[in-house]
Amino acid sequence: MNQINLQVNGETRSCESQMLLPELLQNLGFNPRLVAVEYNGEILHRQFWTETKVKEGDLLEVVTIVGGG
Repeated sequence: MNQINLQVNGETRSCESQMLLPELLQNLGFNPRLVAVEYNGEILHRQFWTETKVKEGDLLEVVTIVGGG
């Protein structure tokens, strides 16, 4: 099992190499349906999540979407 390090919301986290983004989000305790993701400085549209594999040194900002008024 090959481990990599990446930054999630400013914290160093480790995970398996080649992990898909939705799997990583779930492993970190996020509900993938309720978050927006900035991936290496760019907003990553949800349609690309299932083809995005995290890599060593990636920078992710995960923002929980809150409903209401």
